[in-house]
Amino acid sequence: MISNKEDYKDYLQSDLRSAKIQKWKWQYRYKHEILKFQRLLRKIEYYQNCKKDLFSKIYLLFLKYSYKKISLKMGFTIPKNVFGPGLSIPHYGTIIVNPRAKIGKNCRIHASTNIGEIDGEAPIIGNNVYIGPGAKLYGAITIGNNVAIGANAVVNKSVPDNVTVGGVPAKIISEKSSKAMIIEGHK
Repeated sequence: MISNKEDYKDYLQSDLRSAKIQKWKWQYRYKHEILKFQRLLRKIEYYQNCKKDLFSKIYLLFLKYSYKKISLKMGFTIPKNVFGPGLSIPHYGTIIVNPRAKIGKNCRIHASTNIGEIDGEAPIIGNNVYIGPGAKLYGAITIGNNVAIGANAVVNKSVPDNVTVGGVPAKIISEKSSKAMIIEGHK
């Protein structure tokens, strides 16, 4: 979670590196809508968590309005303070994440993904996790570090570190980790 200006800068840089970009350029605002979305998400997290003066609270309202507009346009329902640094969203499309979910650094999440809750409990997802297109994760489960979740998998049970899961319901299909499928934007 972003708790100071250094964290904010680190999150922004990690998200860029996860998209294979080293430095933000003003042209990206028009070329990379997903990165524009992510930068706005991080800015909201920074202002909500760190800035308490009146001007910042008013500016935060404007940021939230802009965020809602771009979220609707892109089909993303991604709440604040859920994803760690190094978030990678490679494609437009519906992504729904419950606000109770906690997701570590370097998560690569694809379109048509749903991370939901059951009885008020949502998944806790480790670092360096690849979530394939159409995957559904729900309930009080823990996904380990370096896990790859296959396309259209339905994950309703906890998953250990360094494996690949797939199927309905999801089960371990390989002992390979997610290392080849993600870009580590945050070390």
